[in-house]
Amino acid sequence: METQRERLFRSAGVADPGRRPAGERRGARRPPGPDGAAPGPGRPNPGRMSEVSESDEVKRRGVRRMKVFATGLLLLATVVFALARWREESGAGAWAGYVAAAAEAGMVGALADWFAVTALFRRPMGLPIPHTAIIPTKKDAFGRTLGEFVGENFLSEDVVRARLRAVGIGGRLGVWLAEPAHTERVTHELATALRGALAVLRDSDVQAVVGEAVTRQATAQSVAPSLGRMLNKVVTDGGHHRAVDLVCVRAHDWLVEHRASVMAAVTEGAPGWTPRFVDRRVGERVYKELLRFVTEMRDWPAHPARGALDRFLTDFAGELRSDPDTMARVEQLKADVLARREVQELIESAWSAVRAMVVAAAEDPDSQLRRRARSALGSLGVRMRDDARLQAKVDGWLEDAATYVVTTYRDEITSLITDTVESWDAEHTSRKIEANVGRDLQFIRINGTVVGALAGLLIYTVAHALGG
Repeated sequence: METQRERLFRSAGVADPGRRPAGERRGARRPPGPDGAAPGPGRPNPGRMSEVSESDEVKRRGVRRMKVFATGLLLLATVVFALARWREESGAGAWAGYVAAAAEAGMVGALADWFAVTALFRRPMGLPIPHTAIIPTKKDAFGRTLGEFVGENFLSEDVVRARLRAVGIGGRLGVWLAEPAHTERVTHELATALRGALAVLRDSDVQAVVGEAVTRQATAQSVAPSLGRMLNKVVTDGGHHRAVDLVCVRAHDWLVEHRASVMAAVTEGAPGWTPRFVDRRVGERVYKELLRFVTEMRDWPAHPARGALDRFLTDFAGELRSDPDTMARVEQLKADVLARREVQELIESAWSAVRAMVVAAAEDPDSQLRRRARSALGSLGVRMRDDARLQAKVDGWLEDAATYVVTTYRDEITSLITDTVESWDAEHTSRKIEANVGRDLQFIRINGTVVGALAGLLIYTVAHALGG
């Protein structure tokens, strides 16, 4: 006889792992699986939708109880029909005909609904009747239909826009962000995400990217015209005068401190045939003239040398903007500077400094970075809460983003449904669906029996009334 264990596994649609197949002798080894490993209860069955869960078994027990109840009503109607016909033939009276008609119609309704419910999940009595075992045979079609239904009714642009517009995400987000506690939470989460992203990035990779980007951008941009415009603006506004004043002061101080060095340089450059005292006199004269010239430039803003310097800088600024030869020389100088290893190392090292600064600011709750982030988020929340136009803009952005996703990737989303359903085992899928909805379907059988009996009684009564 079939044991409770065997009935449990049979109703669940899985093989009893402790039962040997028919014909297998005790102690014989089972053949290995496709991957060479011996099959067992812990090995997954790739054709199954999922293993039987405790909740599924509870549901199946409920379905079985309802099946017994519905079948009991059918048997009751059969017994009542047999007794009523026997009493009718025995001359019990007209009431027996009414009871027999009601019981007969109840039997017909019960059998018809039993066939309809059973045909959903399997072939009734194992007979190959057309259009039966609908779920196992039409599983893939159901999956495709479900995918199309979801795509047309849930992933359409109109549905997504209408739903998001009804939710009013912009206003709700503004109200939420306006709360200081929520602003602090968002700032904390953003800081954590920023630290995580910086920790994942490798410094060498980022440095190489930064160095390449800066070099490529600097190489692509012509700096000579920009330098020319900037220099012309500086000269026009007199911004270079302080630099000239500083140079003059430093030159005067240097000459005062290095008088001997200047005179030695002059005398050492003199011809060998000149007397030494002449060389010293010339050196002193040159030194005094240099010192007087620098002193006058320092103390006289309208010195002719300053004017000459202004004209030189103005002309050079014009050449930087229009003279091809000057522009080419500046670009070559730029390329030479960028090509130096020291400059590349300086550019790459900038990432390390920026990274350390950002990480420190993200970790410190009182840093300017987090304070400004909290302030900006709070201000944004207040504006989104109170500004209807901003709310409409945010809602529009979200609607555009959501519709782009659903329209662009709708086929991929629906294919997930169809492919998943197609991968399910047909028999197990049928049993799992029956476990979840079968109890309600048994009420169809019960209702069919009751409604059939009432309909049969009504028809029999009307027929007798009209027939006299």
